[in-house]
Amino acid sequence: MRMIQERSTARRARMRIAYSAIGAVLLVFVVMGLVKLGTGGGGAQAPSALPTGASAEAVISGVTSVPAATLDTVAAGEKPALPTALTGQPALTDGGKPLVLYVGAEYCPFCAAQRWPVVIALSRFGTFSGLTLTTSAADDAYPNTPTLSFHGATYTSQYLAFQGVETTTNKRVGGQYAPLDQLTPAQQQVLAKYNAPPYVSQDSAGAIPFMDFANKAIQAGASYSPQLLANHTHQQVLDAIKDPNSQVGRAIDGSANAMTALLCKITGNQPADVCSSAAVRAYQGEFANVGQ
Repeated sequence: MRMIQERSTARRARMRIAYSAIGAVLLVFVVMGLVKLGTGGGGAQAPSALPTGASAEAVISGVTSVPAATLDTVAAGEKPALPTALTGQPALTDGGKPLVLYVGAEYCPFCAAQRWPVVIALSRFGTFSGLTLTTSAADDAYPNTPTLSFHGATYTSQYLAFQGVETTTNKRVGGQYAPLDQLTPAQQQVLAKYNAPPYVSQDSAGAIPFMDFANKAIQAGASYSPQLLANHTHQQVLDAIKDPNSQVGRAIDGSANAMTALLCKITGNQPADVCSSAAVRAYQGEFANVGQ
């Protein structure tokens, strides 16, 4: 069984980059960032203080309740990197519901970027509790990227199940990022099969963030570049998410809309108000083969 291996050598980050035009003159990155667990390097940078108390609760409340009108206005947004549809695979479920599996690590900047749209999308189908705020590592690429953590969080939904695994912290102990959540045997089996060729390229094998959408689609890497979040506080990211005209908001909300459209395929277009929205219609054609 192939496991994601930690490396103590210099950080290796793999990215796939696509470009899209804004108007006639501006190009922005839509990046799938791929990193191996435990890699890192470079000098540490001091992070901004994390929001606490009511400020932290306001950020979490805001990202789990982005107005539908905002998401509809963004629609396709910045055209993020999309999950890859699978065909002919056995259903991945938990408690009789389609299971979305996320595997990442708190140090990982690409995981940090990806959690924002994951939380937004899944919050349209259910409710998170226990989410916390954190940042990516201070000594990795895109240091101190503001984000949330799935460590200790739970998710309830009548439509979906979700398992979020954060394998390490963002702090080093003895040269390696300290272990956090342990993969279950079932989760390890999913990773061994689908986070490897032929489902992902050889260069991407074992990379994080990794997501399995009920064995109907997978995604290895982030939907957009964490560089967009550089020098942002958590509150500034939330403010951008609420602004359909901001580049950060269009990247994150566009990615969330794409995931929402995929999840609607998996749930049989339930809930109806979400799955009939302009936000979902913007991406429905992208997932025509899902479930076949």
